[in-house]
Amino acid sequence: MAKTELLVQRIRQMIASDGYVHNDRLPPERVMCAMLGVTRNQLRSALARLESRGLIWRHVGRGTFVGERPVLNLEDVTYLRDQVTPPQVATVRLAIEPELARLAALHSAPADREELRTCAERCREVPDWRSYEAWDNKFHFAVARSAKNKLFLYYFETLNVVRRSMVWGQPRTTLKPAKNYSSFLEHDLIVQAIEKNDGDGAAQLMREHLHSVYGRILPSLDKTATPRTD
Repeated sequence: MAKTELLVQRIRQMIASDGYVHNDRLPPERVMCAMLGVTRNQLRSALARLESRGLIWRHVGRGTFVGERPVLNLEDVTYLRDQVTPPQVATVRLAIEPELARLAALHSAPADREELRTCAERCREVPDWRSYEAWDNKFHFAVARSAKNKLFLYYFETLNVVRRSMVWGQPRTTLKPAKNYSSFLEHDLIVQAIEKNDGDGAAQLMREHLHSVYGRILPSLDKTATPRTD
């Protein structure tokens, strides 16, 4: 394997092992050169290949980011962040993500399903809450990407960037999730439904998962956080 391709694989491994998710900024080039023991030209050649494959995108003066170049305008995202509330974000997630899970059950490829299983497993293995949130975010993005609908993915990306830019104020009393943390099993059930091509089941399980999450975070702020009883 050529040296550049080997470096490409090392960078991909770094992104995966360090828990970077879509639109996260990678370290500056000088830092990455030191981490990987390569020259600036070698690094840039590898980054160019990653960018051509849609695995990263670069913005002069801002840095290198994980994933495909977003269509959305980041100034619009800032505006939206200042105009919406956490309960409104929860409401939109409940409208969008169950349908993405349904489409993922119908259209995902074997590689997509493997990524979903990996993300669910890594959520269990994290050393702290920050790492959990990174892998949880990666799980939900993997579901969205598995739906194979670019327009839906655009709306999800916009929602996700707005959501991650907000301060939720959720208190953490432990270093990391407990072994019986409810989201672990909820993730597993979603993956199983997608693997069985059970679109309606995947949608319902995603809906229940989001109700569970927002039932903890926003129990008194919005009726969408209250699980259904039917």
